[in-house]
Amino acid sequence: QGQLVESGGGLVQPGGSLRLSCAASGFPLGEEIITWHRQAPGEAREWIATLWPGGATIYTPSVKGRFTISRDDAKNTVYLQLNSLKPEDAAMYYCQEAGSTTWGQGTQVTVSS
Repeated sequence: QGQLVESGGGLVQPGGSLRLSCAASGFPLGEEIITWHRQAPGEAREWIATLWPGGATIYTPSVKGRFTISRDDAKNTVYLQLNSLKPEDAAMYYCQEAGSTTWGQGTQVTVSS
């Protein structure tokens, strides 16, 4: 059974950048639709980006133009580049295979001066 593991989170100042990774084992990421989500304390988990096997992407409006989802097939990893970070971007970030009902441990992003 496949597994996704998120990493790359951390503490960054407003306006800063981070690159999150979503590494897959047990299945080729390039054949699947992969989504990124985030959940801030006390709030519902929200979808933020999707990457299709052919390379098409879509983003929620609040991150469009600042975040970029991409994939490295050789590393079987999907990335989420976070630029121009704002305090409201602080959350636990998760990746997920579309249609899956399971979640990984996530990676924490903190945006603070």
